Amino acid sequence: MPITPNDQKRLPRVFSGIQPSGHLHIGNYLGALKQWVKVQHDYESFFCIVDLHAITLPQDPQALCAGTREVAALYLAAGIDPQKSTVFVQSHVPAHSELAWILGCLSPLGWLYRMTQYKDKAAKQQAEASSAGLLFYPVLMAADILLYHTNAVPVGEDQRQHVELTRDLAQRFNHIYGEVFTIPEVMIPLAGARIMGLDTPNAKMSKSENSEYHAVFLLDPPDKIRKKIMRSVTDSGSEITFNDDPARAGVNNLLTIYQAFTDESKEAIENRFAGKGYGHLKKAVAEVVVEGLRPLQERYHQLINENGYIDDVLAQGAERAATIANPTLKLVQERIGFLKARGKT
Repeated sequence: MPITPNDQKRLPRVFSGIQPSGHLHIGNYLGALKQWVKVQHDYESFFCIVDLHAITLPQDPQALCAGTREVAALYLAAGIDPQKSTVFVQSHVPAHSELAWILGCLSPLGWLYRMTQYKDKAAKQQAEASSAGLLFYPVLMAADILLYHTNAVPVGEDQRQHVELTRDLAQRFNHIYGEVFTIPEVMIPLAGARIMGLDTPNAKMSKSENSEYHAVFLLDPPDKIRKKIMRSVTDSGSEITFNDDPARAGVNNLLTIYQAFTDESKEAIENRFAGKGYGHLKKAVAEVVVEGLRPLQERYHQLINENGYIDDVLAQGAERAATIANPTLKLVQERIGFLKARGKT
């Protein structure tokens, strides 16, 4: 039987994951990894490399495989402790796919078509050409979360709607078949949750943009980081203050990055840059990013060159995850009415 949400002996649980498609950037670090490192001390944490989600778009097989190992190493290099947190690959625990199918059969198409991310991506690809997986994406995400009786999901604001769908599906299943799933809450970080593109500050920083100056990747060398930030878009003004005005999005983005790396208050940051120009701001942001990423990069190169270590961590993580996921799936199957296979307990 799975550990139930009423079991007071365990810590509350978190679950989150990142796709291994493209290289991770500072938006992933500030909006996810840095937050996960903090929460792992107060929550029983499950951090997944979501390779099943990645294939909603075509992937080069070799790049996907290498990217999965790279993301795992970056999780650890950022400070996620495999002794405290369960780090694993989504496809290594088949219960994710199995529960996704069951939840998909409970999901009205109308719920899925209204998902903002699906509408945006389908519009770019033309709806007829986009894969069914793109539409089904949030159902798989719901399965990821619900398998572990997750209490909180640390995600960016753009994923809030998907967590709301997860809650709806959990409540629907529980209403029809009896209490099984924990109803998760969204955990939005206070700072750095939404880092925008350096060249498109009105759009979220993305791994898939082709522009060389769009994103700072976690493994970019210092000179490249400085060059990208010095080329970032600002505006024709001169005042360096936090401002929600879309016309000031570039400066606001740089200040948000600075705050997320330094943990200084908005007031202290505005005082620091009072009377200074945008060039001074860009240089300061570049330096805190370079220094902020330096220990992560050093640790990454150490880990990735340690023969077999990453694969060992992932194997142990998948085994640990399965001890929670498999009993949850078994209970769901029993409630659905599936016939138990002979010889299986």
